[in-house]
Amino acid sequence: MIKKFIVPAFLLFSLISFAQQATSSPYSFYGIGDVKFKGTAENRSMGGLTIFSDSIHVNFQNPSSYTSLKLTTFTVGGTYLTTKLKTSSQKENARRTAIDYLAVGLPLGKFGAGFGLLPFTSVGYNIQTRIAATTNPIAPEQIRQSSGTGGINKAFVGVGYAITPKFSVGLDFSYNFGKIETYSLRFVDGPQYGSREKNLSTISGATFTAGLTYNTKINSKLSGFGSLTYSPESRLKSTNERNIATIQYTSSGSEIVVDDLAITVANTTIKLPSKLAVGFGIGQSKKWMIGTEITFQKNNNMGNRFVDIQNTQFENAIKYNIGGFYIPNYNAFSSYLKKVTYRAGLRYENTGLLINNKAINDMGMTAGFGLPIIGVFSNINIGLEYGKRGTTLSNLVQENYTNISIGLSLNDKWFQKRRYY
Repeated sequence: MIKKFIVPAFLLFSLISFAQQATSSPYSFYGIGDVKFKGTAENRSMGGLTIFSDSIHVNFQNPSSYTSLKLTTFTVGGTYLTTKLKTSSQKENARRTAIDYLAVGLPLGKFGAGFGLLPFTSVGYNIQTRIAATTNPIAPEQIRQSSGTGGINKAFVGVGYAITPKFSVGLDFSYNFGKIETYSLRFVDGPQYGSREKNLSTISGATFTAGLTYNTKINSKLSGFGSLTYSPESRLKSTNERNIATIQYTSSGSEIVVDDLAITVANTTIKLPSKLAVGFGIGQSKKWMIGTEITFQKNNNMGNRFVDIQNTQFENAIKYNIGGFYIPNYNAFSSYLKKVTYRAGLRYENTGLLINNKAINDMGMTAGFGLPIIGVFSNINIGLEYGKRGTTLSNLVQENYTNISIGLSLNDKWFQKRRYY
């Protein structure tokens, strides 16, 4: 059944992923943008925990988990984001809707495979600042406006192999590609001349992730499991362009380009930091699970697209996740609510970004539900996330956000041998 949806879905997703603006964060200006993919809807509902694998959900953050699949799984997810941005003197609200991922997982005996497409990072902000004249009280105030769009998409393919029934390994290859465009305007209020700077970065490059999972029985009911993933440092090529223009804004608000000039700027190599994630957990099959995960990311080697961005540093990042799920009765016939998977979790992250010598931290709490579709092994996963990122100190921005994620997991049997009688 799901074969009919795969090709059209990937084509549609490719078009949407280039067009969508999936963030409203001013912090997306730095590095390669705001990292948007934080796991599937079911992972995010457990505080971003990625250590657990089962037979009907694709966990494509650890390629060794593909060996757990028993059915071919097609999964797609999206998020509705609401953000309250606050400085020491102003407040603004923003809303976005974005598709998060599209992927297929294939069980192949001792092997398992997965492939998909997802928006890896996103850039989307629009900031306007009014600066009053200090030397001449009657002079018009200066207006500075910055905006940015674009992001990086990731196409990936991975394979896992079960060395033993308890131990699996896997490898994932990803190709990253996209464009990021930023604008900076400076002008005075009224029909006066101003300046505009436009920067365009075309980014591409490959990354790799290796993973392993281990599952074992503790006793007749309890199981223990562990997970490890590692991504070595990689490099993305950024081809950069810059254009400087003199502009004039009329009283009606329209823009007139008086003169423009292409400026030669250096192409840059962006280092994506190495990342190591280690997790473990305990649980009872088809009943409950609780686990924790810690991720180390060597961000101190990371840089911006353009070398002349000031007041920004990167330090090593660390992230903590804790979460789990509970199913009242997986085989219940009389009550649908007893078959629902209830998820929850917490997370805390030092993102590794420092602006004006202030660390940008991100923390949140999550909850969600896995709703089985009666008569099949497919399900709908809904997640709620509430969190805070940044600070109002040192002229920075604090983001209070609420995200609603929805993921659809369709499961079917492929590669069946036909029998004729």
